[in-house]
Amino acid sequence: MIEMHRVPAGPKASRSRVWTELYSTRIERAIAIVTDPEFAPILTQAPLGPVSMLRLEMGAGSIQRTAEQIGYATETGYAFLLQLEGTATLSHYGQDSMLRPGDFSLWTSAVPYSYAHDGPVTLMLIRAGASTIREHLPSPEQFCGRHLHAGDGLSESAAELCRSVFEQLVEDLPEAVHNRVARNLLDAVATAFAISFDDLITSSAVLTGRHARVRLFIEENLRDPDLSPRFIAARLKLSARYLRMIFAAGNETASAYVLRRRLEESARQMADPAFAHLTITDIAFGWGFNSAPHFARSFRERFGLAPRVYRREKLPARTAEPLRD
Repeated sequence: MIEMHRVPAGPKASRSRVWTELYSTRIERAIAIVTDPEFAPILTQAPLGPVSMLRLEMGAGSIQRTAEQIGYATETGYAFLLQLEGTATLSHYGQDSMLRPGDFSLWTSAVPYSYAHDGPVTLMLIRAGASTIREHLPSPEQFCGRHLHAGDGLSESAAELCRSVFEQLVEDLPEAVHNRVARNLLDAVATAFAISFDDLITSSAVLTGRHARVRLFIEENLRDPDLSPRFIAARLKLSARYLRMIFAAGNETASAYVLRRRLEESARQMADPAFAHLTITDIAFGWGFNSAPHFARSFRERFGLAPRVYRREKLPARTAEPLRD
């Protein structure tokens, strides 16, 4: 049964609360923020056998799934994201992608993500449980956060099929064919990813899969101050040498990856008005740092600015909460 939900008009704060509740109930727990003074989000949901297809229409704002929301998850799910209209930035699995109409990406509910857009956007989510996705795309975690551009390989055909299936669902596609259509849809999208990222599969299936699983472990434990190469190797039952080998292909050590991701997430929160009530130290320590001088030094090396200056430049002057260091 097709369901359409529209966030009622009202102040931005109340719309954000309603939108957060709606998104968290219908999709997965997250913080959904409305910054557009007029546009109220619309969510249309259509079940398709083991798949849920959702169309989201939003004005300027953001959707963030943080470690706190992940703590409530009962089952890992995946969602293929198809950007239909407008542009947005998806930050997930250590990668930032500027999505334009016709672009795809993939995210997992097991790892934090941020979807931010400065203007109106329309996107489609094709969501399914981990076991269902793996039937069509083995080791899906290695594709998470990756950007499949419109026109690459079979992405255009896959996008057109997604649009067509959703339209037919809205027009009352017979339920007897839902499972078959869902399988064909997932096959088409998964094949588009597999062809475009063939190097991930053919270069070294074992190492690539290991790298994806290590990255997943890091993303899940990024806030833990004890996270280190030794900690990672011990928990995943890998030798230190093998862990170095896994990261060697990307020209980045495991410790460098952890530091970069902590700095990126800290910078993201420092630039977000939703976290203006937190001090810079609160944010840094919340992402696993345990030394303010080390954080400040690493941040300056990464972004070319002191944390205090970076935050002052990124946050709007009219932010309600006072900026604190």
